[in-house]
Amino acid sequence: MPFSALLDANVLVPNALRDTLLRLAESDFYRPLWSPDIIAETRRTILRLRPDIEPKRLDAMFSCMDEAFSDALITGYEPLVGGMTNDEGDRHVLAAAVVGRADVIVTSNVKHFPRHTLDPLSIEALEPDRFLCLQYDLAPSLVVYVIKEQSADTGRSAGKPRLTVETLLNQLNTLGVPKFTSHIRGHLAGAKLHQRAPEVASAKADAAAGERVKTREGAADDQAPTEV
Repeated sequence: MPFSALLDANVLVPNALRDTLLRLAESDFYRPLWSPDIIAETRRTILRLRPDIEPKRLDAMFSCMDEAFSDALITGYEPLVGGMTNDEGDRHVLAAAVVGRADVIVTSNVKHFPRHTLDPLSIEALEPDRFLCLQYDLAPSLVVYVIKEQSADTGRSAGKPRLTVETLLNQLNTLGVPKFTSHIRGHLAGAKLHQRAPEVASAKADAAAGERVKTREGAADDQAPTEV
């Protein structure tokens, strides 16, 4: 079974973070999981933060998520909720993780999932920054490619100008994944230096050739006979 991660509502609410997480899942880094309760909480929170968004638009987005990841929706966890010992408000999340056989829960509220409540269940709670860094470590170039694709696709459906990679990284940074964005920036900077290396080498070679020509010309002048 592939590595599975239950995505809590607080990482599904922010557009950029949700998009990054789902794009990595689409690239087979992991199997995403969620529950009807998590989706309902995500929906309520987005509508509270963005009352201008039409509910039908959100419902369409959630339907697309279910279609794209047909085995992501976890049901039948309700009988387990009462037996969970983590934070009462997030016991439904842990119960869904158990039924879905999740390896990790990706959440911004790791304090709601104390280790002593997770260890017996062989589940770990990770903040999104840590989780994304782990995905980057698996395949840095592919993760950077996913970020570039995300940048290229932004604004396309809404008819707005696309976000540059740097602007997207700034957004993600404000959403609580600074180490991940630092990794991406470092990779991009390294790629630029690698691309410039042949140009620098060529310039140095040209300069060295020019110096050799000057040296030969100078030597020729020294050897030329002088008139008496």
